[in-house]
Amino acid sequence: MTQQQESQSVITDEMRAAVGKEGEPATLEVDKTGCRMFARAVGHTDLIFYDEDYAKSKGYRGIVAPPGFLGTQTFKPAAGGGAQARPGMGFSIPYKRVLNGGTEIEYFDTICAGDVLTARNKITGFNERSGSMGPMLMTNRETTFTNQDGKVVAVERGTVIQY
Repeated sequence: MTQQQESQSVITDEMRAAVGKEGEPATLEVDKTGCRMFARAVGHTDLIFYDEDYAKSKGYRGIVAPPGFLGTQTFKPAAGGGAQARPGMGFSIPYKRVLNGGTEIEYFDTICAGDVLTARNKITGFNERSGSMGPMLMTNRETTFTNQDGKVVAVERGTVIQY
C-alpha cells in the first residue's frame, strides 16, 4: 500500500484493536420446526431432517439440523431485543452497500433438534482494495459454535464486503 493509500484508509485504530477479540456470546436454539423449515427451504428431502423416529433409526439423537442451519437466536425483549450485531458492522464506515463475500462452515459434530448452541464471533482481519464500483472494505470474521455440553460443533468463517 502506498503512503497516499494508507492516509485514505477506512481501517481505524479501533478496528485494528478489535481483531481477534471475541464479542458477546449469543444463544441459539435448534428446534424441530426450524430444522424442518430450513431443510424444506433449501430442498433437502432426506427424512433425517423431518422425521424424528426415522432419524433415531439411523443413529441420530433426533431430527438433524441441515447443513447451514445453526439454530435460531433466542429473543429477549427486556435485553434490548436480543439481536447481536455481526462483527465489523458496528464501526463507522463510509460505505453504504453490503455484500456477503462468502461463508464456509466446518462441522465437528452432528447438530440435532434440542441442542442449544452458543455462538462467539470475532473479527479475524480487515482488507481494503479497489473494485469496479470503487473502494471496498472486506471484514473477515469467524464464529465458533459450542453445544450445551461445551463441545465445539461448528466454526463458520465468512467475509463481509462493504463498498
